[in-house]
Amino acid sequence: MLSQKTRYALKALVLLAESERQDKVPVLISELAHKGRIPQKFLEAILLELKHFGILRSKKGKGGGYLLGRTPDEIKVGEVVRIFDGPLALVPCASPRHSGCDECRNDENAGVNVLFKEVRDATANILDGATLAKVLQVQEKLRENKQVMYFI
Repeated sequence: MLSQKTRYALKALVLLAESERQDKVPVLISELAHKGRIPQKFLEAILLELKHFGILRSKKGKGGGYLLGRTPDEIKVGEVVRIFDGPLALVPCASPRHSGCDECRNDENAGVNVLFKEVRDATANILDGATLAKVLQVQEKLRENKQVMYFI
């Protein structure tokens, strides 16, 4: 399950991307917090983390705020999820960075470990194939069809 932090991060990124399409000016934290109904202090920490990873950039002073650090087609949903929620694997043995443990070497768990590796790989393929640009396209189509989905 996605953490609230990840959900807010994705919501803020969508709002920033939509704003950049229209205005191409930095967005204040207070404006993002209000539009996204996100607690401002919580959002500040999220935006700083996204800036640290190069997903966002900021401008100080008058007319300052946050902007995307990359184009929407370069920002992958999987990357954002990993920043806040860690590896996509449901069990450590399914993570590509896992170096092995007694449990994953146990023959009794081999079938389960293979299954969870498949789950992890499928999840990674979907989330790493989904960019912020793709999320915006889906959102526009839903709005055109008057189908608003609120999952974040």
